[in-house]
Amino acid sequence: MSSDAIVLLKADHKEVKGVFKQFQQAGEDATAKKGDLVKKMIELLTIHTYLENELIYPEVRRQLPDIEDDILESYEEHHVADVLCLELSTMSADHERFDAKTTVLIENVLHHIEEEEQEWFPQVRKGLSRKQLSELGERMLEMRKTAPRSPVQPKAMKKTVDAIVR
Repeated sequence: MSSDAIVLLKADHKEVKGVFKQFQQAGEDATAKKGDLVKKMIELLTIHTYLENELIYPEVRRQLPDIEDDILESYEEHHVADVLCLELSTMSADHERFDAKTTVLIENVLHHIEEEEQEWFPQVRKGLSRKQLSELGERMLEMRKTAPRSPVQPKAMKKTVDAIVR
């Protein structure tokens, strides 16, 4: 697989969207399956938002200051997803608001993915060289090994708290 950061981020998006689709197609009575799918969503989103918040966004913000507003909006969208993931991680799949909260998470993340892929990624690809994107991707792959997998892990909690106090 390519080490281009945008290619890696799009692969993450594709995987997350696949889990979303499985959840949406699971049916009303598939409580256990939905619970498992939400656990997978939370893990994927925790890793992904950690990598973007801790590496991609700061680096792109430094190198491409013209898209700072997009990056700040992305931080806030991640914060919403982080809070929803944290809440879902404490809920049982049979809770009356579990499906509704998951649906809100899916809608928010799909909106975020669309904005990134349609607006933000083309600007980043235009502004950074192949070498820069490859180096970012390599750093991303390395960070992925130790990235938090749960929203209650200290590294994940730090990024949620940072979104509030920064």
